Amino acid sequence: QVQLVESGGGLVQPGGSLRLSCVADKFTMDYFSVAWFRQAPGKEREGLACISGSEDNIPYGASVEGRFTVSRDIAKTTVYLQMSGLESEDTGVYYCAEGGPICTLKADDFSSWSQGTQVTVSS
Repeated sequence: QVQLVESGGGLVQPGGSLRLSCVADKFTMDYFSVAWFRQAPGKEREGLACISGSEDNIPYGASVEGRFTVSRDIAKTTVYLQMSGLESEDTGVYYCAEGGPICTLKADDFSSWSQGTQVTVSS
């Protein structure tokens, strides 16, 4: 099973930007999809974006489409989540996860998870 290490969280002001990184210890993302999720206090884990192994399917959640961008660097076995136009509602713990070859935004479809990183949007 792949191990995922996430970094880049922190405190940012409303309207600001932040980039999260997710590094895998194995070269698997050219076949398997990697997705980003967010969990806010008292809420269910929400799927934000996914990038498929072939990069031909990159769905986004409605709450972040147009503001967040997922990308990857195969050589570095790293997937990124570039977040802009951040709002207080974006506050939560962010996770990356690896699943099957087809992208979804459903947490149950993913078996390998990062440790999570806190993102707080506040003035």
